[in-house]
Amino acid sequence: MTVYLNGEFLPLAEARIPVLDRGFIFGDGVYEVIPVYSKKPFRLNEHLKRLQASLDGIRLVNPHGAESWRTLIGKLIAAQGFDDQSLYVQVTRGVAPRDHAFPKGVGPTVFMMANPLVTPPQALKATGVCAITASDNRWLRCDIKAVSLLPNVLLRQRAVDADCAETILLRDGFLTEGAASNIFVMKNGVLLAPPKSNLMLPGITYDVVLELAVMHGIPHEVRAISEAEVRSADELWMTSSTREVLAITQLDGQPVGDGQPGPEAQRMDAFYQQYKNQVMRK
Repeated sequence: MTVYLNGEFLPLAEARIPVLDRGFIFGDGVYEVIPVYSKKPFRLNEHLKRLQASLDGIRLVNPHGAESWRTLIGKLIAAQGFDDQSLYVQVTRGVAPRDHAFPKGVGPTVFMMANPLVTPPQALKATGVCAITASDNRWLRCDIKAVSLLPNVLLRQRAVDADCAETILLRDGFLTEGAASNIFVMKNGVLLAPPKSNLMLPGITYDVVLELAVMHGIPHEVRAISEAEVRSADELWMTSSTREVLAITQLDGQPVGDGQPGPEAQRMDAFYQQYKNQVMRK
């Protein structure tokens, strides 16, 4: 695998970062994950805008302009021996003696790699997945895609321990998101989405789903969603760049709706695949 590190394209085994990198010492950095289909990055402009927002959120100057990012990302994609990729971008505040204060005169560390993109197989879409709930005990800037993901790791591990795909997070009686996804609720024919705020990551797939709802005339509301509405949902969906649109059919051991992927989840997945294919053909 070829990766990018601070201006160089090199084999993964040769990539080295000093132990005093602030990403390693403090988790002082941000990241982005970009799906790539047939060697074409999906919604790249939107991903670069979110990366910029995350960098702004931690007061770190973007090391590249948009065109420079596009060129570097294009070269990394082309260097891989597989077409569908999950491209990871990480920017940290760089290498400096350990001190909480921002160092002066230090350049950022920029790292990128691409792994094979694994999306849900049709067999999994046909059955859906199970999820559990947990109290959202993360910090109050979940809108920043920060590399310091320990709370998300611990919450996601709860789902793994329960042989489930995701942990749905609740804060003060309301839905925020999943440990590694956004969550949608279908109730009485209306698609419900929690509003963007500092308590959730503004998902790129989240945006696509809402755009498709408008495009296809699906009634929808963006508003606070109570825990009771989550638990009584006709359908639950999880969305992310790698999960795309995936039905949750069991929550905390109880069936969601009739315990099968609902018709609206199947419709939205079909719309999403059509949209993705159209974008990739351009």
